[in-house]
This record gives sequence, C-alpha cells and structure tokens, in this order.
Amino acid sequence: MSILSKYVSIKYLKLFLVILLSLELFFITFEFIQNLGSIPDSANLIALYIFYNAFFTLTIALPLSLVFAWIVLLVVMIKHNELVSIYSLGASKRKLFLPVIFVNMIALLILLALQTTPLAYAYEKKKQILDGEYFSSLKEDIFVKYNDAYVYFKKLYPLEQRAEGIEIFEIANRDLVKTISANKAYFQDNRWYVEDAVITSKPINPAFDNGKLELTNEKFIYTLDGFKPKILDNVYTDNANYSIIDAVDAFFVMGAQGVKTDKIRAIIYNQTIVPFFVIPLLFLYYIFISLNNRFFESRIYASVTIFSTLFIWGGFFLLYKFAIGSVILPEFALIVPFIVLTLGVYVVYYKKSIPS
Repeated sequence: MSILSKYVSIKYLKLFLVILLSLELFFITFEFIQNLGSIPDSANLIALYIFYNAFFTLTIALPLSLVFAWIVLLVVMIKHNELVSIYSLGASKRKLFLPVIFVNMIALLILLALQTTPLAYAYEKKKQILDGEYFSSLKEDIFVKYNDAYVYFKKLYPLEQRAEGIEIFEIANRDLVKTISANKAYFQDNRWYVEDAVITSKPINPAFDNGKLELTNEKFIYTLDGFKPKILDNVYTDNANYSIIDAVDAFFVMGAQGVKTDKIRAIIYNQTIVPFFVIPLLFLYYIFISLNNRFFESRIYASVTIFSTLFIWGGFFLLYKFAIGSVILPEFALIVPFIVLTLGVYVVYYKKSIPS
C-alpha cells in the first residue's frame, strides 16, 4: 500500500469511526430516554437492552456513516487544499478511491457477517425486554404444513428449541395415513426428536379383513428434518425477523410448501444487497466537487449530499416495508431501484467532466 493510500484510508477510517460512534450514541440515548418508563429495573436487562439496541442501530448507522465520512473527507481535503496537492503530484482518481472502497467493503462485509448470527434478532430481543417477555419465548397453538405432513404444536419454545403437545398428521394422496402424538419434543442436529410417541397408522387401501388401525408406542423417534424452531416462530409471528442463514433456510422450506416467500425474499435482499447502495453514492458525490477552494460551496455541498443520502436511504426503507407487506414484489421494490441507482451513477460518472 502506498503512502497516499495509507493516508487517505486512515483519515477516512477515523472520520467513519467518529461519525458512527456519534450516531450510535445519539440513537441509543434518544431511544433509551423515549422508552425509559418501559425499561425494567434490572441492571442486567438494562445492559442487554443497550447492547441489543446498539446492534440494531448499527444496521442503520453503519451504511450512513460510510457515506457521511466520505462527504466530510472531501470537504476537509478541499478546504485544506489537500486534494489539489494530491493531484498535482500526479496521483489518479483511482488511488484516491481504492482505499475508501476497500474500507467500505470490509465494513459492509462485517455487517453482513454479523447478520448471520443471533444478533440479527436484536430488535426482537430489545422489544421482549421492553414488553417484559425476555425470559419467556412461549408460542402457543401453532399449526403449519411441512412437506407431506401437517404439524400442530400446543406450546413452542423457540429459544429453548423444544415443544410440548406435538401432533403430526402425515398425508399420502390427500389421505390421512398416520398420526404421531407426543407430549414432548426437542430440536437437535437439524431434526425434531419426539419422546414417548404414540403412532396411529391407517392402511392405505383398507379392506374388510385389513381395515383396522394400528397403534404403536415408540420411546424415541426423529422426524421433520430441517424444520427449525425459529422458522416456525417467524411464520407464526408476522413482525418477526430472520438472520441471513435462517432466511435462506426459511426460503427453501416455505417455498417447498407452496407458501408465499415475499417477506423472506425482502429480508434477504434488504440484508445482503441494499447496504451496498453506499458504493454508488461515493462515486456520485465525487462528481460534483470542485478542486478550487474559492469556488467550492462546502455548506451547500454538505447539506445537499447529506439530505440526498437520507432521502435515498429512506426510499429503500419505504420500499422494503412495501415488500414486507407484499404490496410490491421484493425484486421490483429493492433489486430494480438498486440496479437503476448503480447504472445511473455509472453513466453520469463517465459522461460528466470529472476532476483529475
């Protein structure tokens, strides 16, 4: 890495961390004061609430901080005539961009990696703390279809990955052929283990001499491979979220059952593609700078670019809500605008007169 790349990347990284920390503190403090009456009187729960709220805020603040840091960096370098000095030494736009793009990609990939962990459920966790339900994850009376079976859970504990009062109805050619009843079941090794199961089997083609039901008891059986408790919980709860891994699993599981996957696809796109909207904005905002400090209206430039960033981010957020509600297909709500933004910036960047 050249001296210029180190200088630009370090300066950009410092601005990014300062802005990110400022936004995090602002959002966390504001929401803490707003929900002060609902926060329980427990130091442990308060600490957990702040922790979960910090990560939930990070998903919003990190992409915005990346853009804001770039805006501030450009303004500062122009005001101090650093940009003119850099180009007078023969440096190219590429040497200025690459360190910033590298920092952006690393930061966004870290955010994506965190979204594959249980931290992706931070919003649900903090809401449970506010509602006084953090230590209770009970869901009752869940009835869903999975492959060729219908499954009923009287009580489901997603966090503990266990259930009580389970009934499984197996179907063949639209005919009920077997039922499995048990008081307890738990999820382990990507499958459900049922204890003390009572299995009732019916002949597929019953006849006069072969029409009786067969009743057997099994101490231990396994079934429902790949049907994760979190998928069950989120299917049951309309406002629940998914981690990236659980969203992909839910997409294949629900898709195989013929269930609409608009919400799941919207979550996947929102977590894996939308955060990268910051990359085109870096190029877009560079187009409209002036290397001459005298002719550069820094206040107007900063105001317009910051407002534009918030407007674009708000647009994606609104479209995401439309996609979640199945008002617009996720592909049209999130993928198409992202492609239009990227292509639009690409065209403008290479057609407009650019500082060199």
